[in-house]
Amino acid sequence: MEPILRDSSSTDWITIIIFSSGFFLVLAKSLFYGRFLNFIILPFNNKYIFLYNKKDKLMNWFHIFFTVFLLLNLSLFLYIGISLYGPEDLIRSPLLFALITGLLFVFLFVKIILQLGSSAIFNSQSIISEIIFKKISYLNYSGLVMFLVNLLLCYVFIDSKTLYSIGIAVVLLILTIGWVTIIKTHLKFLTSYFFYFILYLCALEIAPLIIIVNTLKV
Repeated sequence: MEPILRDSSSTDWITIIIFSSGFFLVLAKSLFYGRFLNFIILPFNNKYIFLYNKKDKLMNWFHIFFTVFLLLNLSLFLYIGISLYGPEDLIRSPLLFALITGLLFVFLFVKIILQLGSSAIFNSQSIISEIIFKKISYLNYSGLVMFLVNLLLCYVFIDSKTLYSIGIAVVLLILTIGWVTIIKTHLKFLTSYFFYFILYLCALEIAPLIIIVNTLKV
């Protein structure tokens, strides 16, 4: 059995990122235990959506803690993907992780602003806010999967492309469940603005996924 050489300095800063994200997860669970219990079964039961999609939909501490948790784990998940599939001469460092995190933050922020702006144009602030809440809830839930996969890829099944692919599949499944739920609930509204809905899907949902996949294949 041959020994595996590990970059301890790389593992050190990744450990800090993972523990930092875990801290926000613990905060969300400790301070909002009841809400956390409803959230943890989100893909299997819509009770969380029914209970919390009317009041303080976006600006509440539970949502903020989980969004930070998602941002850290999604950034690390993409960083690991680039490390696995990217070019050999790519410099893998905390700076690359910071760049990914910054770009993700800007993208998510601009995306939410555009969505809220469109709600004012179509005079549908309440419905758009509900849709944004549901989308972010399912996206935040996918952060739990990425957190687990990041842990396994960094400390157990190191550099396992199979595990990474499984992680991507599960994340996409969760997001698909979220979109199916949104479409079923708001079908009448979405069909009323079908052209704009398709345009939105292509520009802000599908295009980023294509860019990420192409980046990993570079």
